[in-house]
Amino acid sequence: MIKLLDVKTIAAHQLELTFSDHTQGVFDGARYLADRQGPLLEALRDPAYFSKCFVDAGALCWPNGLELSASRLHELSHAVKAAA
Repeated sequence: MIKLLDVKTIAAHQLELTFSDHTQGVFDGARYLADRQGPLLEALRDPAYFSKCFVDAGALCWPNGLELSASRLHELSHAVKAAA
């Protein structure tokens, strides 16, 4: 089972993710939010709030309780390189 190990904000709604399979990817949050709605997602439309993300138990999380699984993020992220 793949886990998220690290997250870094690299631009507005852009996150660099490091996974347990030694890969890294870029998650485009603006693209993800473009066709999704819901009360927990609304706060993420603000770039300042979006950047408050953190890793908890291998998932990407925000203070409002929203979690995205590492496996789903791995599918959605554009691979950039193998982590060292």
